[in-house]
Amino acid sequence: MTEATSRAVAPSSSRDVRIGGRLRAGRHARGLTLDMVAEATGLTKGFISRMERDQTSPSVASLVAVCEVLGMRVGDLFETPDTSIVRAGEGRHINFGGRNVEERLLTPGTQDHLQVIHSMISPGGTGGDELYSLDCAVEFAYVVQGELLITLTNDSVHLGAGDCFTFPGNQPHTWRNASPDRVCEALWVLAPAP
Repeated sequence: MTEATSRAVAPSSSRDVRIGGRLRAGRHARGLTLDMVAEATGLTKGFISRMERDQTSPSVASLVAVCEVLGMRVGDLFETPDTSIVRAGEGRHINFGGRNVEERLLTPGTQDHLQVIHSMISPGGTGGDELYSLDCAVEFAYVVQGELLITLTNDSVHLGAGDCFTFPGNQPHTWRNASPDRVCEALWVLAPAP
């Protein structure tokens, strides 16, 4: 394999796909040096170093060879990272059937590992009179301000500001704002996302 099949390029612009950092991270994760990758691929140490700094545009053959040594799929280099930012007050409005509550989804709909919900529960706000369960393994409630009463099949848990409660997601439950005159602000974390 020759390096003549690649071309030198100026450092990438912000619009270009940058793969060098992922190549470097893959090499470090395998405990390999530049010399080891160069020897295994037939490429030079300098060329691989330039690949890791996004200072060259490698041929497909060169990229495949490096990825094979690193135990990576070429497609891994181009996947969009699973990141998302939600600014204050911008979460998507949702409603699980509660009354007198404003709920916003803070995690993207594509996130299937967990779901975070921000709830502003008015006095008298409730999840309903009947117990319900969600299709998740774990449910976590954190009270930011106010008071929250979570009712389970055989028990009730009263939470104040700063308190949190973790329970199985398939456990039948409901909740209500336990204060007659104050809003309850709570965060719910469900894993995996139902």
